[in-house]
Amino acid sequence: MKENNDRKKFFGSLAIPALLVTLMLVVKVAEMAFSMDFSPWGITPHTIKGLWGVLTLPFLHGSWEHLLTNIVPVLVLGTALYYCYPTLANPVMLITWIASGLLTWCIGNPGSTHVGASALIYGLNLFLIVSGFIRGNRQLIVISLIMVFLYGGFIWGMIPALAKPQNISWEGHLSGAIVGIALALILRKKGPQKEVHHWDDEDSDDDTDDEKPYWDVPTPSDEDLKVEYRFRR
Repeated sequence: MKENNDRKKFFGSLAIPALLVTLMLVVKVAEMAFSMDFSPWGITPHTIKGLWGVLTLPFLHGSWEHLLTNIVPVLVLGTALYYCYPTLANPVMLITWIASGLLTWCIGNPGSTHVGASALIYGLNLFLIVSGFIRGNRQLIVISLIMVFLYGGFIWGMIPALAKPQNISWEGHLSGAIVGIALALILRKKGPQKEVHHWDDEDSDDDTDDEKPYWDVPTPSDEDLKVEYRFRR
């Protein structure tokens, strides 16, 4: 029964990430089929037109290689988010998407164009890592460690000196990371928390019924302590 519930929960958690990935693929196929370039619809910092990219950013990719490198992280991180934080997943996903895009628009280099799901990926990754550790929940800490192991190297993508030569949007990566950490701190009191273990009160009561504690035993009187000796002749 539990196994069936876990399987159902897993596939339910996979639904929205899978939908996002499907839309990413559809956009890229349409771009190739009609010989079009959708990159101009990405984020162009400090321009009114570039604000549309806040909504379209995760679905636009410069190449198939770019797209394929983002598909697996979106599936893994998105599924982990919905599985571990079912009540927080939708707000975290939406806020990370919009806020990281807006922050990229603010700090990005004027004249540049930013596309790809990397900002969303960095946001989800940092949320899962930080949230798991600060909550103290063992299951969530394990998830955090797995995320560090799988995607801990993403930190290099936030360093301009390393990202710029590869034409990588370090601004988008940094924006996503900032939003993810901020959400982990702001929402730390909501959703799953550290496990609290309770002793069985009933067992404790049964033990005390049979025998009184030593401090509750009355002090014997002098008469009770009196000893009589009898000798035979």
